[in-house]
Amino acid sequence: MHTEIIADVTEHEARVALLEDGRLAELQVELRGRERLVGNIYKGRVQNVLPGMQAAFVDIGLDKNAFLYVGDILVDKNDFDFENDKGAVAKEFKDINIKDIVKKGQEILVQVLKQPGGTKGARITTHITIPGRTIVLMPTVDHVGVSRKIEDERERERLKKVLDEIRPEGMGVIVRTAAMGISREELKSDLDFLVRLWKRVQQKSALVSAPRLIRSEETLMYRTVRDMFKADVDKFVINDRECYERVLTVAEITQPEIADRISFYDDDRNIFDAYNIENRIDKIFDRKVWLDSGAYLVIDEAEALTAIDVNTGKYIGDDDLQETILNANIEAAKKIAEQIRLRDIGGIVIIDFIDMDEKKNEDIVVEVLREELKKDRTKTNVIGFTGLGLVEMTRKKVRMRVSAILEKPCDKCGGSGKVLTPAALFISAGRQANRLAFSSTCSKIVIEASPSLAQYILDCNEREIPMMRQFDDKTFYLCQNDSFDEDRFEVIAAGDVSSYKNLKEIF
Repeated sequence: MHTEIIADVTEHEARVALLEDGRLAELQVELRGRERLVGNIYKGRVQNVLPGMQAAFVDIGLDKNAFLYVGDILVDKNDFDFENDKGAVAKEFKDINIKDIVKKGQEILVQVLKQPGGTKGARITTHITIPGRTIVLMPTVDHVGVSRKIEDERERERLKKVLDEIRPEGMGVIVRTAAMGISREELKSDLDFLVRLWKRVQQKSALVSAPRLIRSEETLMYRTVRDMFKADVDKFVINDRECYERVLTVAEITQPEIADRISFYDDDRNIFDAYNIENRIDKIFDRKVWLDSGAYLVIDEAEALTAIDVNTGKYIGDDDLQETILNANIEAAKKIAEQIRLRDIGGIVIIDFIDMDEKKNEDIVVEVLREELKKDRTKTNVIGFTGLGLVEMTRKKVRMRVSAILEKPCDKCGGSGKVLTPAALFISAGRQANRLAFSSTCSKIVIEASPSLAQYILDCNEREIPMMRQFDDKTFYLCQNDSFDEDRFEVIAAGDVSSYKNLKEIF
């Protein structure tokens, strides 16, 4: 597979695209002034302790207090993407009450696990992790873990033995996939650097009062070098000279064997246009995603979960119905894995595949989905078909979705994506007009409406469909307002209507 990283850096934002055989596989965006908070280390002050929720709210200096769950104070072994020995990592916390662990007003050192979003503040943990290129330092956990993606048992044992020997007493480490084949000296160099960073964090924390930012996570470009720029990347192209030089300097220190694959894009043309990326980005936000066969997906992203529906669409297949459905679902499974990765969808994902009669076909589709998700650097867990015939899966929330960074709820529809139909607006306007006619002493009632609603009202009037009840002492008028959005209307009681333009008596 030919892999390229393309970076578009401007004064407003940084964008990094990962191309696999020319296809856009991943996109990360970071806006200036809105850098991600995940990984940031803060000294916070506990504001409230809620035993009923087994949680506390902590002021870390952001707009909303951060959320600290009891399981993020004591280590939860399920949160880590490595295998561990029984009982080596987690204490049992099911019988522990959070009020016995933290107190209101207490100052604690925490790290952001999940971005704040919607109505929720950031989720935090007291267990700090400091990532390096080959390992992740866990100063508060006395254990060595190895990434599940390193499958060679001999290599796993070698890495675990080396890290057990060189790690500081009382500190833990996670061995990352990039550590495969790395020498003891290189691992120790990475570890020593991370330990020095941790000591700086401790020193700064001791000198300041809460709430205070102690250490920011690295910028998108540095994270790209650390997490994405691996030996299997054929080319890394950057369009900003200053950024290119900084990235090259870091790569020459950390990965000198592949540093020559980094190049500067010296052209006036937009770099994403040159690599045919820009037009693909627009499609990331499409609710409907067509497949090559003519089937399609419908992707609905909510705050708590993402629902994906598979439809046959234009795909008619061959003579065998079950074979047709299986092929459509297999193609959909591949596309779903691609879209989840590309859109950076995290949390719970529910997939409604086309119903299959045979269990073996369901197993085939789930296996295809799992295999495709192995390309994803972010941890995923496919549970499989549940009792309702839906596939459930989870994907770890590492960053804000691209849609959450670049889009906002529609002011006109309140974020629902829908507005009332003309018929519903017609009825609602009639109700308001009736209500006002009963309560007002004015003899004239004006319904001011958008062009589309005004035309609908006129059409109903011509067909003698009553909009409101008859009043002997009231006259109803319609006024078209070209500046109104299509679902907007106002009902006004007026003594004088001479100031209105395009006024028509309707009742």
